[in-house]
Amino acid sequence: MHGYSADKQAYLTRLRRVEGQIRGLQRMVEDDSYCIDILTQVSAATRALQAVALGLLEEHISHCVADAINTGGPEAEAKVKEASAAIARLVRS
Repeated sequence: MHGYSADKQAYLTRLRRVEGQIRGLQRMVEDDSYCIDILTQVSAATRALQAVALGLLEEHISHCVADAINTGGPEAEAKVKEASAAIARLVRS
């Protein structure tokens, strides 16, 4: 069971909302909308995806990483490294 399982529907709802934002962006480009308006919507979609990513990261750390640390051994170290790598990817994006 994944850490986000309890909130799976909420994540799916948020991702569907982002999907709608992306479709809206496509329409804006097709309709030759003003550049700044499109950029504003790109920024909103980006923030929405970042919020999903941060939520998933928090769930991963509080569930998967915490469980591995409680169990101990090499799995704990691997989970911490995995979480650190995920954080590094989010920071770069």
